[in-house]
Amino acid sequence: MNKKPKVVVLGGGSGISVVLRGLKYLPIELTAIVSVADDGGSSGVLRKEFNSPPPGDLRNVLIALSDVEPIIENVFQYRFKEESSIGAHPLGNLLIMAMNEITGNMRDAVDKLRKLFNIKAKILPATLEKVVLYAETERGKIIEGESNIPYANEKIKRVFYKNKRKAPQENLKVLEEADLIVFGIGSLYTSLIPNLLLEGVKESLKKTKGKVVYVCNAMEQPGETQNYSAADHIKAIEEVIGKGIIDEVIVDSRTIPEDILERYKKQKSNKVLIDNERIKETGIKLRDRDILEIDSKGMVRHHPYKLAATLYSLIDKWEEFYV
Repeated sequence: MNKKPKVVVLGGGSGISVVLRGLKYLPIELTAIVSVADDGGSSGVLRKEFNSPPPGDLRNVLIALSDVEPIIENVFQYRFKEESSIGAHPLGNLLIMAMNEITGNMRDAVDKLRKLFNIKAKILPATLEKVVLYAETERGKIIEGESNIPYANEKIKRVFYKNKRKAPQENLKVLEEADLIVFGIGSLYTSLIPNLLLEGVKESLKKTKGKVVYVCNAMEQPGETQNYSAADHIKAIEEVIGKGIIDEVIVDSRTIPEDILERYKKQKSNKVLIDNERIKETGIKLRDRDILEIDSKGMVRHHPYKLAATLYSLIDKWEEFYV
């Protein structure tokens, strides 16, 4: 029997897609658990009209995991003209919503589309319930809606749901049986933490037999993590799930060209400070790897294949696999 390591990635937005683009080529059993807190743009309109979880982040994950990615991306990202009767919705969002209507829930909708496009990895919505994300700032201001949180221009104290929201049992089982769990890059408060807030997730992370790894963002995000160090990112996560769950954090301390940094500084962003001593105090192992690149637009990005190779190397108990 050819047993493969089970790798689970949690996140949302474009960040989780970068992680998945590299991992999909490795001999692993891959599952993506995707945030459904998005309420902006096309996703926000469709979520309100159909009273369902939003399709946007799920669309991006379907694209990232496809073996014919450029073709699928062109189709799924195609937007009709804004003045048309289906007003500027990406075709992928409409396909997901159509399948949601056919199957009756978002999990089955995404699973059907996954099989239709021969995607081998599992894709699981973080919850099947409709959720509204709230933020409380340090000054006590309450902000409603995921898309509004980065524009509050105040430091975030916490994000939360007003009522308890459950993670599906399938998601919890996948987490508990994983050999490696990856907290993906991307928006800390609006992509990653919304997954961790769901009822049952913290308990399953405590039970998991696998290693839990956090891939820290390379750059600060205006409106969410300005002046946040790597240890500050970890602290925000541990305030939700508790200490002792994250085993390792992956960073890249290599210098970014000054002209690129200047461009970020104009947007009130900077490279995330890697404060080794504070991280060491948490008991979390620091992995400093060469995993960043500058893309054609001058943006700092994680290299999907370098990151995938780093994550693959962190899987333990190799004697249990490929036999």
